[in-house]
Amino acid sequence: MDILQLIQSNLLTPIILFFLFGIIAARIKSDLKIPEAISEFLPIYLLAAIGLHGGIEMRNTGFENMLIPMLVAIGLSLLMTLNHYQILRRLGKFNIFDSYALASTYGAVGAVTFSVGLSFLKNQGVTSEGYLAAILAVLEPVAFIMAIFLTNMAVSKQIRQKKKSFTKGDTSDLDMGIQETKTKLSQVLHESVTGKAIVILLGSIVIGYIIGESGFDSIKIVFNEMFTGAIVIFMIEMGIIVGQRLDDIKKVGIFLTAFAVIMPTFNGIVGVLVATIMGLSLGGAVMFGLLLASASFIAAPAVLRHAIPQANPSLYITSALGITFPYNIIVLLPIMFSISTIVHSGEGSIDLFNYIIKDWT
Repeated sequence: MDILQLIQSNLLTPIILFFLFGIIAARIKSDLKIPEAISEFLPIYLLAAIGLHGGIEMRNTGFENMLIPMLVAIGLSLLMTLNHYQILRRLGKFNIFDSYALASTYGAVGAVTFSVGLSFLKNQGVTSEGYLAAILAVLEPVAFIMAIFLTNMAVSKQIRQKKKSFTKGDTSDLDMGIQETKTKLSQVLHESVTGKAIVILLGSIVIGYIIGESGFDSIKIVFNEMFTGAIVIFMIEMGIIVGQRLDDIKKVGIFLTAFAVIMPTFNGIVGVLVATIMGLSLGGAVMFGLLLASASFIAAPAVLRHAIPQANPSLYITSALGITFPYNIIVLLPIMFSISTIVHSGEGSIDLFNYIIKDWT
């Protein structure tokens, strides 16, 4: 099956159809909405299900087997965040605050996108390494912390330069500004690590590790059989939110629109290839690529609103949710799956690591 056929097939899955249904409902200004209680419950349920499977997989495979993929993912996330900043600042001409906010948004990960990716693989009859859920939990705060740290450094530098220009007068306001930038990083670290998404995900991973497959059997019907159905309902709400923000897309500009498509594609393909080199399975490579390709549109607003208040929220929310999220789940997932299938095929490209080492030596 080629990429176009795979995209077409993906469009006809329940998850994508209900997502598109939500968009249409919003565009025709229907009063359809998911009850608030269910909207609050579904993300918690999805993260708990992902975490439980991740914990069980960690117990089966051992922590040492996920250490290298986790370190590589962290390194790539940091490098990509820096790359995002340079592109946005130098080519896009965004200010420092918007550049770092957008860079961290696209350096972080999307738990909802991850959930859709798992369902996509299930439709294809493919599995992935469950411990990737732990990497999901670790990557969430990494990009934010680095971006806020670099923002604080840049602001502190500006304040010091302005302070040097004062030969006389009161500089207490500047001193206070420096102190504020120094305290923000700890606040961001606390908010990122203690946010409900990370807490429920990490807690579920620990519980899954403790109970193992035998303990999971008693709750399997809830956290396994009902998983896809929960995503379908959640996709209606995501579709409604995206539909309401479609008018905002023109406000982000052509450059950011292109960035919101090109960078996830580049990051995702790099992730698939790197994961294949590390020996991850076909499905694992797709999910590893999706971790690097997704953008955070739930945790990002909560963190950045306080961490970088000077940044424009409409830019990072609209680009991540209105552009990147639909593109990732409809188009990029099939593309990454096709690439992963090719590099995992038996035509001389299964063991890329051995091929590269042999070429170097």
